[in-house]
Amino acid sequence: QVQLVESGGALVQAGGSLRLSCAASERPFSTYAMGWFRQAPGKEREFVASISISGALTTYSDSVKGRFTISRDNAKNTVSLQMNSLKPEDTANYYCAAGPSYSRLQVYAYSYWGQGTQVTVSS
Repeated sequence: QVQLVESGGALVQAGGSLRLSCAASERPFSTYAMGWFRQAPGKEREFVASISISGALTTYSDSVKGRFTISRDNAKNTVSLQMNSLKPEDTANYYCAAGPSYSRLQVYAYSYWGQGTQVTVSS
C-alpha cells in the first residue's frame, strides 16, 4: 500500500507560479502511474495531469495544458506539479494519486490518494 502526502499549496496571485510535491511512503511507488487531481468547492474532483511509471509519458487536461508540468523522481519517491500562469479558476484542493496507468483519467481508476493541499489563486 502506498501512502501519499502532498505539500506546496498556498495563496498566490493570478499569473504566479507554485510547485506542488507529493511524497510516497513506500518503495512500490515506482510501480504506479501517478496523477494529480483537483476539487473546487461544490464541484466534482477532476483530472489535472498524469505521468507514466518511467516518467516518459504524460497527459494533461485541456484546462492546464501548456501551463502545468508533471514530473516524478522514482529514486526519491516523489511526484511534482509545476503550475505556471495560475488563474483564479485553478483554485482548488489538489490531490496526488497512484494508479495503474497514466492514460487513465478517471478518479475511480486510482487506488491510493493523499489528503490534498489547498491552492488559492487571487485575482
